[in-house]
Amino acid sequence: MPNGVRLQDVADLAGVSIGTASQALNNRPNVAPETRVRVIDAAKTLGYPTKPSLEPVTAGIEVVGLLTKHDFGYPPAINAFYSHVQAGVESECRRQHLSLMYSNIEVDSSNRPVSWPAMLTEERIDGLLLAGAFIENVAWHFKRRLDIPIVLIDAYATNLLYDSVLIDNDRGTRSAIEYLMRLGHRRIGLIGTNSASPPSLLERRQSFCSVLEAHGLDPSYVVDSELSQAAGYDSLKHLLEHTPEVTAVFAAADLVAIGALSAARDMGVQVPEQLSIIGFDDIDLAAVVTPALTTIHVHKTWMGTLAVRQLLYRAAEPLQPKVSITLATQLVERASVSVARERDPVTRSQVDTTSRVKGG
Repeated sequence: MPNGVRLQDVADLAGVSIGTASQALNNRPNVAPETRVRVIDAAKTLGYPTKPSLEPVTAGIEVVGLLTKHDFGYPPAINAFYSHVQAGVESECRRQHLSLMYSNIEVDSSNRPVSWPAMLTEERIDGLLLAGAFIENVAWHFKRRLDIPIVLIDAYATNLLYDSVLIDNDRGTRSAIEYLMRLGHRRIGLIGTNSASPPSLLERRQSFCSVLEAHGLDPSYVVDSELSQAAGYDSLKHLLEHTPEVTAVFAAADLVAIGALSAARDMGVQVPEQLSIIGFDDIDLAAVVTPALTTIHVHKTWMGTLAVRQLLYRAAEPLQPKVSITLATQLVERASVSVARERDPVTRSQVDTTSRVKGG
């Protein structure tokens, strides 16, 4: 350039990527109006040429990007929950004649991203669906790399305001605990959460405590654990070793509940005759384990469908207020819960001599 100003200089001053700056200055679609104004102002300030006509452009989406969480350090595997979300996204994209790009985003045990896929930096997508991740401290890092419509699916970004499709974790948990109480359970345990859990699990933990406290029951039968089948196995053993009076357990996710079922079987505790176990999510395995798992059904496929529709709406109406869609849940009664009964306490020696089964 005659004055030495580069496009990168404009992008830096506007706080956007060089690709976004180029699209804004060339009146390309899928750039938010406020971002376009910021880029143009930066270009004028620096003396970088801008197009004479800056008529508003019509935002459109042709390629949707879908990122679903993948636990860091584990081999790739089909996610029992988000595979159904992906199915809903794919179905709606076909119906809307949209192309779909898919990638995993690696997250730590709190669902915070540890790396970003190339999809976000190569600017091949017109809109993004982010499923399962918690973008808190990296929010600004994330925002600078992508200035396109974004919808979060069972995901959270505390420092940025995005459209989202979420689960009614509060009412789902309340329905589970109140169901157990109607069957006479008064000493109910919780496994599958900890203080560093992602927001959705912390909501379930908070609701668990709130319901019990509201009914004058003890909410302290809690074992901190991660969200995995192996953790479910270990945490149930720990719970029954230290509080054998517990007659029912709420697992914050079905994978944790399935691990707990294995632990109960190895300990000689009969489910549901001696111990009731209830999960959350209603993954496919919940219906085929023995005994079949009573759980809270989440409309996972519908979450993906709604997310695509909201993404299209956001592209067409970028300045409208952000929207959070919360999906109701449904109690699914199967065979892992029964009326409360007294049972013989589990001794420490019984717990110590049981074999440990690692979760899948």
